[in-house]
Amino acid sequence: MLLIHPPVSKPCEPPPGIARLFSFLTRRGIKCHVLDANLEGLLAILAGSPSSFDTWTTRAFRSLPGHLSALRNGSAYKKMSRYTRAVMDLNRVLTISARDWGVRLSLANYQHKELSPAKSADLIRAWEHPEENLFYPFFKGRLLGLMESEQPSLAGFSLNYLSQALCTFAMMGFLRKEWPGVKLALGGGLVTSWMRSPGWLDPFQGLVDHLVAGPGEYPLLSLAGGERVAEEGHCPPDYRPFPTENHLAPGLILPYSSSTGCYWSKCSFCPERAEGNPYSPIPADLALGHLHSLCQEMEPVLVHLLDNAIRPEMMQAISENPFGVPWYGFVRVTHHLMDIDFCLSLKKSGCRMLKIGLESGDQELLDKMQKGIDLKMASLALQTLKKAGIATYVYLLFGTPEETLAGARKTLDFMARHWQEISFLNLAVFNLPRHSPDSRKFETRQFYEGDLSLYTGFSHPKGWDRNLVRQFLDKEFKRHPAVASILRRDPPVFTSNHAPFFVRE
Repeated sequence: MLLIHPPVSKPCEPPPGIARLFSFLTRRGIKCHVLDANLEGLLAILAGSPSSFDTWTTRAFRSLPGHLSALRNGSAYKKMSRYTRAVMDLNRVLTISARDWGVRLSLANYQHKELSPAKSADLIRAWEHPEENLFYPFFKGRLLGLMESEQPSLAGFSLNYLSQALCTFAMMGFLRKEWPGVKLALGGGLVTSWMRSPGWLDPFQGLVDHLVAGPGEYPLLSLAGGERVAEEGHCPPDYRPFPTENHLAPGLILPYSSSTGCYWSKCSFCPERAEGNPYSPIPADLALGHLHSLCQEMEPVLVHLLDNAIRPEMMQAISENPFGVPWYGFVRVTHHLMDIDFCLSLKKSGCRMLKIGLESGDQELLDKMQKGIDLKMASLALQTLKKAGIATYVYLLFGTPEETLAGARKTLDFMARHWQEISFLNLAVFNLPRHSPDSRKFETRQFYEGDLSLYTGFSHPKGWDRNLVRQFLDKEFKRHPAVASILRRDPPVFTSNHAPFFVRE
């Protein structure tokens, strides 16, 4: 079996989904090979020669070896200006190299000028004409070589983001033309969202042999002819087959999930709840055993805990038995984070940064969104984490149906009062899930054109539409001196994935 992580996503850490599948299948005697086509494909583009050279492109292309080395050996993270130049120069080379293909390419995105990843007809066109894909010169030779050497009977693609969709279908179309006997399986987060949408009708019948919603371990095991054994339990991901030394990070960033779903799962517009994804935690002692073994074997420089929210029980277990590597991840604001002893123990265990989905500084709005967040508790938590020396990456969401300009200004006031306790900020504008129960309450309109779109535009009941939200963010929120000082610290493109490397010990 061949497991493929397609372009494009941030090339800073190995793909956890495929690493988990590889571990699960090989432990059951299924021969597997993995291909991080995202990392390899982007490096192949960077290794080429842009079609045109203006002053910036010439400088960027000449500096590529130094930039790649600096991002990998850690020197780029010592000064934000050095880091920013490296990342933006890499993006410049990718942008110019892709221009003749009708693609806007970056280290985090792939956008075609004509084809939309939200239209099944465009994905089918990408399938039918793989030679028109920017990555075709790379994946043609790479896939043919792997197919000849490994002789897999099935190729599985992990499609998690819209930025991967067109390339995924181009690669599948190429394999079907060149190796028609090989079965094709397609899964991943984006595919799960498509398939769990109400009224889903498979537009890819006859192209993809197997579509998989949710965890892919047992469906792939069945397709490979393996037998399911009772009481199999959880197994850790296996990152050994990935070229971890080539990722754009100062060493291995090791991703790990100690749960799937969300233990809160009550927020309005929650995709986990809308898709019916149950919360399923790995027992804390078992997850911690996985992390100890992985860190000892792989020697990462950072552990990325992927949980939608790390449960307090898991944080307590890490504090009591740390795995010896700095770590970060998402958490909910709970009373634990107001306890200085608890936070100091987190810091001592290696916790470098916590991501917090605060969403708003308006308590009335938070209550209506069922966030389960008390702003007084959040205020104390931010202060306590600051005292403990743990950085915070706070996520805000503007333009929700219950928000007003006055409410958005309350969020600004909260940020201004806590600017010294907030290390990084992520600002997002609300997208209404297309099939959420709340979408029936509003007058909706097309947002992303296409039959596979997951979101819809809507007429804001309070007149606080996207244009007004963006005007507020650009002309008022971001220009506030306290907020601006936080935003200047955010690493471009890689954002939270690289932010822990800018946190002072």
